[in-house]
Amino acid sequence: MSQGVIHHIEIYVSDLKKTIEFWGWFLEELGYEAFQEWDSGKSWRFGPSYIVFVQAEDRFLDIPYHRCRVGLNHLAFHAKSREHVDEMTVKLLERGVNILYADKHPYAGGAGYYAVFFEDPDRIKVELVAP
Repeated sequence: MSQGVIHHIEIYVSDLKKTIEFWGWFLEELGYEAFQEWDSGKSWRFGPSYIVFVQAEDRFLDIPYHRCRVGLNHLAFHAKSREHVDEMTVKLLERGVNILYADKHPYAGGAGYYAVFFEDPDRIKVELVAP
């Protein structure tokens, strides 16, 4: 066992189909494998950890997600290299994904911090950062 390593993260989403289309290719590009699937959810695993997306019930969709409210601000993933960040940025743009802080890309995190910041279908901020 890897004490302290995250076991899993579960995120409720507004449109599971859109979420699966968005996250599936991205996570698989990073080396995750499809793990579990059922009518209202899907997960991807990387080593001992996995990330789960579950369709929120209609009664909870009245207040949309916002990263500045209490709760999750963003998810950040390691890239292999700066070139990997660049390759993934091109793929994100080809998919029409909203790149955040485009005027400062790839240094939106500060000098020497090489990353791409973008949003998933529910506007959850995602970051892919080079070593």
